[in-house]
Amino acid sequence: MARYTGPKTKISRRFGEPITGNGKWLTKNSNPPGQHGANKKRKTLSEYGVQLKEKQKAKYTYGVLEKQFRKTFEEAARRKGVTGENLIKLLEARLDNTVFRLGIAPSRQSARQMVSHKHITVNDEVVNIPSYSCKPGDVIGLKAKSAGNTAISAAVRGKNAKFNWLDWSETNLKGTFVAYPERESVPENIKEQLIVELYSK
Repeated sequence: MARYTGPKTKISRRFGEPITGNGKWLTKNSNPPGQHGANKKRKTLSEYGVQLKEKQKAKYTYGVLEKQFRKTFEEAARRKGVTGENLIKLLEARLDNTVFRLGIAPSRQSARQMVSHKHITVNDEVVNIPSYSCKPGDVIGLKAKSAGNTAISAAVRGKNAKFNWLDWSETNLKGTFVAYPERESVPENIKEQLIVELYSK
């Protein structure tokens, strides 16, 4: 599966937000990337430009490429409810994102790698598909052999209390996907309505 492997800080500087996880360089240099970034005036974007930028931000945040992102949007549009909120729910339900939210991995990139390398189980079955969509009630954890690996288990930090759609057991190193999250519970700064408007053109 192809994915973005370029410089992470460059992407964060482009959007002016720590969307790839580490925002420490934004405090030192918040200019746009490139040789002339410091002297470059940020252009006033057109309506289409604003919508496209928001879609790109969501794609980089969750590590999804265009084709898969479009399929996720189409699935969100088919479901009952607000399409934009459904889109965020589906992106949050991805297995790699859930592993990251549970604190099993320090970033979405490392969570994706853990899933691909067969360290993660869903309902006690090994799943190596990062885009696997978790369902309410699914139990996500480390494979027994992986849990015994100190390099992996030492990196587990546990779930942040604000992610109330997930439940975490420190003893078993397993978490439960309790329900799809409500939009106000998801901390990502994404204006999903702009993405809906872009795809509605």
